[in-house]
Amino acid sequence: MAESGAGAPALLAVAHGTRDPAGPAAVRALLDRVRAMRPGLRVAEAYGELAGPSLEEAARGLRGGPVVVVPLLLARGYHALIDIPGRAERLLPGAVTSGPLGPDAMLAGALGARLAEMDRASPHRRDAVVLGAAGSADPAGGADVRAAARLLARRLGRPVPCGFVAAGGPPLDEVVAGLRGRGARRVAVAPYLLAPGRFHDRMRTCGADVVAAPLGAHGAVARVVLRRYDEAVLRLRAPAPAR
Repeated sequence: MAESGAGAPALLAVAHGTRDPAGPAAVRALLDRVRAMRPGLRVAEAYGELAGPSLEEAARGLRGGPVVVVPLLLARGYHALIDIPGRAERLLPGAVTSGPLGPDAMLAGALGARLAEMDRASPHRRDAVVLGAAGSADPAGGADVRAAARLLARRLGRPVPCGFVAAGGPPLDEVVAGLRGRGARRVAVAPYLLAPGRFHDRMRTCGADVVAAPLGAHGAVARVVLRRYDEAVLRLRAPAPAR
């Protein structure tokens, strides 16, 4: 059941953060879409690091009422599973933190839309697609990215390998080079990223012919944010277990 209005818990959306001003701009545009989809819902913006407002700053304005924290992260890892939930619990006792946004079939739809936008701007047909991700030292994060690649492959009707630019493996540039070695003439990267920043910049130098835009404020991403919020609200509303 969708929550809205004065009695609904606030939604505290926490992105990773980047020094690139285009990153917070993309997050704000996404949260504007979330607000438009759920009128009356209080939606607050925060960042884990590198940008403001920080999680601590945003939490100060939300004390005294129920809060659901939604990490604007696409896979499991340290920030999604430990850092953000731990900080939120200390700052906002009783708050519930949702799972990360991905993997999700709706995100695969948004990735497909970003590739289609790129196709319309290019006269050349792509014959291979790679899902590009930042990566994580947590094996669960890598598993989530591979699941996202399978969802995109199902959407496109073609194999979609994944490559990483920060942690885990295989490295994105090696995946692109491997596709070329097997005969691909035009390789496209679908960035599994929410916003611009250094990871998107690294993808631009991986040797692919084209790199699509990050997911950004696509409507499907906003719907996934609200899905995670609604899932967490059910846990917040659940009665405490009997002792």
